[in-house]
Amino acid sequence: MTPDLPPLQIQRVDAREGSTEILQELRRKLSPQGDVVSPRGRALTEEVFGKALTPVEVVQTICQDVRNEGTSALLKYNKALDKADLSAAELRVPESELKKAHAAADPAFLDSVRRIRDNVAEFQQAILHRDVTIEPRPGVTLTQRYLPLRRVGVCVPGGAAAYPSTVLMTAVPAQVAGVEEIAVVAPPTQFGSYNGDMLATCHELGLREVYRVGGAQAVAALAYGCEAVPAVDKIVGPGNLFVALAKKEAYGAVDIDSFAGPSEVIVIADETARADFVAADLLAQAEHSPGSAILITWEKSLIDAVHHELVKQLTSLSRNELTVDSLEAFGALVLVRDQTHACELTDQFAPEHLHIQTADPREEIARIRNSGAAFLGHHTPVALGDYAAGPSHVLPTGGTCTWAAGLCSNSFLRSGSITEFDPAALNHIAPDVVRLADKEGLTAHARSVTIRES
Repeated sequence: MTPDLPPLQIQRVDAREGSTEILQELRRKLSPQGDVVSPRGRALTEEVFGKALTPVEVVQTICQDVRNEGTSALLKYNKALDKADLSAAELRVPESELKKAHAAADPAFLDSVRRIRDNVAEFQQAILHRDVTIEPRPGVTLTQRYLPLRRVGVCVPGGAAAYPSTVLMTAVPAQVAGVEEIAVVAPPTQFGSYNGDMLATCHELGLREVYRVGGAQAVAALAYGCEAVPAVDKIVGPGNLFVALAKKEAYGAVDIDSFAGPSEVIVIADETARADFVAADLLAQAEHSPGSAILITWEKSLIDAVHHELVKQLTSLSRNELTVDSLEAFGALVLVRDQTHACELTDQFAPEHLHIQTADPREEIARIRNSGAAFLGHHTPVALGDYAAGPSHVLPTGGTCTWAAGLCSNSFLRSGSITEFDPAALNHIAPDVVRLADKEGLTAHARSVTIRES
């Protein structure tokens, strides 16, 4: 352990007797509440708004201002919150700059982008909904058709790191679905819309509409539209608490992918698991900071071995202090009775990511309903899903995978039905329609059918 890195105080939970209060508390803490803000964030709020506001109040104010004042409010908050004094004409990244970033990018990086794009596109194309038409009886044709959304917005973070992977995991599924217009927004920072790798990725994917704006103001612009940023039909992509709250505020004016909280992983492991592998997978999620990392095992010796590996591997991480904070606040090493108990606790927690490192991971996943994305086997780290495998890494957090699904190509389709009857088919079904319409007192409904009977 390096001298400046404090000892790791990750929670150890013996759940063999049924005690799961700590896991329940973790689930509560990981759900986005919208009422927690850092001292720096609190100071910035008071500086910009002249008084202390909760994150929800901040977002409501920003969204209302952008909705009412348009581009001028967008520029105001860009300057006040991100210290970017841009004009309306400077909000959109020039195509020449996208080309320049692409030309300057590392060729090996662009090769990886192309391979990942192809991986994602192949999977997303395979799962894409197709129109379905049936003729249940003569004279009746029923169709369920799927049409791509016309225009979507993609939020790309850019606070502490650059995220070209977010561009790939959001824009490529939209392109596969057939979305014609994709607007990318990223904060006006060195890791956001001034980042060469992010801009080069956009250009490689054929994305030409990139804006230098982030936070709640970017979400509001996408949702309500303004002269500088035309409105979209759906907003997707990750972000901080203010982005998540703004998406929640805008929902209804537009569709959104989810109301996301911190990243999460549960690793289920048995005696066949390697402690260094398990520790590396826990650390990979914890370094999101905040990020939750939980080991569930019925192999008692693995708890100590993984703790030892966590301490050992932390010393070599670039974000080790933040990772320690995450592990201590949102991490746990949980000892359970057996395989069945492990699956039960996992289902109750409903993690965003589930990594099963056991002798027969398919046996465990068959018992578990609730996970945003599952990774099976000792050689399938979650990072494969984060970056390259094919399914999108935009996943439901906070236990919402009990009802929500991750982003995919089908998320960008709008479904609608088409019904067609000929006269004979209408005559056949008319009595049933009229009978129910009369029961509900909707005589005009009934009349619209009987007037056509022959």
